[in-house]
Amino acid sequence: MNEPKLFVFSAPSGCGKTTIAHAILQRHPEMMFSVSATSRPKRPNEVDGKDYFFISLEEFMNNIRIGALVEWEEIYGNYYGTLRHEVERALNSGFSMVFDIDVKGALSIKRHYPEQAVLIFIEPPSLNELIHRLKNRKTEDSESLKRRIERVPMEMEQRVLFDEHAVNDNLEKAIADVDAIIKRYSDEEQLTQSV
Repeated sequence: MNEPKLFVFSAPSGCGKTTIAHAILQRHPEMMFSVSATSRPKRPNEVDGKDYFFISLEEFMNNIRIGALVEWEEIYGNYYGTLRHEVERALNSGFSMVFDIDVKGALSIKRHYPEQAVLIFIEPPSLNELIHRLKNRKTEDSESLKRRIERVPMEMEQRVLFDEHAVNDNLEKAIADVDAIIKRYSDEEQLTQSV
């Protein structure tokens, strides 16, 4: 059996990482999706336990105190994190896992699971295109949009610490590029085991 991997997708908001992550999960139903915990309110159409584990700020802070999170971050006034028991459950069951998290969280997962984690950075074709996508998304008020744009330089600087990169200029090509990365890491594991 292949050693399970933790495929961690990160990108600035608006780069399509969530769309790409979900496309990869459709192509690889054998993989599990890492559902993050968050203290932010649920948006319309989001499902608790599927999109996020929506928990109170008090419960989130308690999880930080007891070390129940592999990574956590405060972003735009809300807390997001990965529950350690969810990652351990996947790895112990032999399942690879797909993560859709911010860059700092990705680097934290790599520190905790250096052998299993594969960090994949999704890049925008340009800053102008990224801003255009964020504005067209219409999920942000002007203040939230401003904060997301201000965060982009820090996120782009961190990309050098990632194992792999894919530019989302064309969504279908980006999905194919990421799928090739996933297959390559899975094949490398098979080659290593057969030697």
